[in-house]
Amino acid sequence: MANGKKIGDVLLSVQNINLSFGGVQALVDVSFDVRKHEIFAIIGPNGAGKSSMLNVINGFYHPQGGTITYRGVTRARMRPHEAARQGIARTFQNIALFKGMSTLDNIMTGRNTLMSSNFVLQALHWGPAWKEEKAHREMAEEIIDFLQIEAIRKTPTGRLPYGLQKRVELGRALAAEPDLLLLDEPMAGMNLEEKEDMCRFILDVNDEFGTTIALIEHDMGVVMDISDRVAVLDYGRKIAEGTPGEVRVNQDVIDAYLGVSHD
Repeated sequence: MANGKKIGDVLLSVQNINLSFGGVQALVDVSFDVRKHEIFAIIGPNGAGKSSMLNVINGFYHPQGGTITYRGVTRARMRPHEAARQGIARTFQNIALFKGMSTLDNIMTGRNTLMSSNFVLQALHWGPAWKEEKAHREMAEEIIDFLQIEAIRKTPTGRLPYGLQKRVELGRALAAEPDLLLLDEPMAGMNLEEKEDMCRFILDVNDEFGTTIALIEHDMGVVMDISDRVAVLDYGRKIAEGTPGEVRVNQDVIDAYLGVSHD
């Protein structure tokens, strides 16, 4: 049990991951497990390799060494389409919405991997495709209600303030009905009220949907409040892992954030 909830078996295991770009090592022998129904935070100073780690998990980057085990299947690399089809969704550090499309339509794009109808039939709104799209649209509307963004459902996302754009991006990821949700700095650039709202939604997603979450976040207050376990990276290496309380008092972590280890 963690924070009064039941944590399950290992859903994702990354073992001895090594990733380099030219002569630059982004990740060095990094290993950790993410368990079902937990919120697992990956933290560290700028340039520590956090986003690179998420990119390895969902297949945007292919490591030179190590393995990824997801749902009991071990592979040397994951491909993005495989990750999406197997229930891994993510948001990005830099918002990646279709700015000219409405909130509803952006969230609908998150359903693409779950749609089985022929593209032409979907475009014609004909036969089985129409019934399928109707069902997917109903799911998108449920997510809009859940995230409390009914008032902007028809608004082009390019017109929305930053905090609401981040919420729409979360909605699009949720539309894929992921088992594992990867969040890359979900609260970056937000004011205090927006951060509080996003924290609440993340906790509700984890609690009500049972979604396992791995997130990167720079706000240590947020990390300590919502995470079950934390892994700390510095210069591409894991220097600590444990509960928020354990990590908070770890001297290697304190040194990394104060810059002592960078001398």
